[in-house]
Amino acid sequence: MLGTWPAGLEALRNNGARLADADGRELAYRVRVTRDPGAAREAKIALVLVKSWQTRRAARQLADCLADDGLAVTLQNGLGNDDILAEAIGRERVALGVTTTGATLLGPGLARSGGEGTISLQSHARLGTLESALLEARFKVEVVADAKSLVWGKLVVNAAINPLTALLRVPNGELLKRPSARVMMKALADETAAVASAQRVRLPFSNPGAAAESVAMKTAANHSSMFQDVRRGAPTEIDAICGAVARAGERHGVPTPVNRVCWQLVQAMAARG
Repeated sequence: MLGTWPAGLEALRNNGARLADADGRELAYRVRVTRDPGAAREAKIALVLVKSWQTRRAARQLADCLADDGLAVTLQNGLGNDDILAEAIGRERVALGVTTTGATLLGPGLARSGGEGTISLQSHARLGTLESALLEARFKVEVVADAKSLVWGKLVVNAAINPLTALLRVPNGELLKRPSARVMMKALADETAAVASAQRVRLPFSNPGAAAESVAMKTAANHSSMFQDVRRGAPTEIDAICGAVARAGERHGVPTPVNRVCWQLVQAMAARG
């Protein structure tokens, strides 16, 4: 595991990667950790799981350590991460993917599962080893011809849920209990879907608002990644979510006022610290 968070790396090194279940019981898995890309040199597969604002740094590190015939698989939130990776290591060494599996970070090296989902990977000639490993580990995996539809589908859901949970400081399911929050969720989802349509992206669902509500219901107890970031004073992914929607909407002449306001509000909250 190649990373930069000192407390996280130390906890992983000393205690392994720990996963808590719904009853609070912990399972620990021994892992090798490093801050040095050189220690991961000639890696054949890299799962890119950093925050979107860290992608350029990760891309520079992968340029140093990924094997010439290796593959970097991005399962990140937001738009444009695969393009940033491709700029640094070449398009042929990048695969796009999406995961709907949630988790809440409880502390350095410790997470709680936030609902089982699917890992969707765009078809690539070098995916075989990773697909087999994920299936052996009992993940639900699907290989698709074009992951762009799924990326935009997840963006619709993230735009509808993440900024509201961060601003209101509530778990996902609480949004469904507040009528005004549900109105905002639908507006955010519909705006994002309209931008996707302008870019001729076919979403994996027909009702954006209902899709967002379904995810909020399935992950009711989960704290969104953006809420977790705000709570610990860390940078958020708002630029790659609502910000990306607003910028793309402006290019295509699609109004996105609710996404734009949420983008600015979360930025303002983060700037406040």
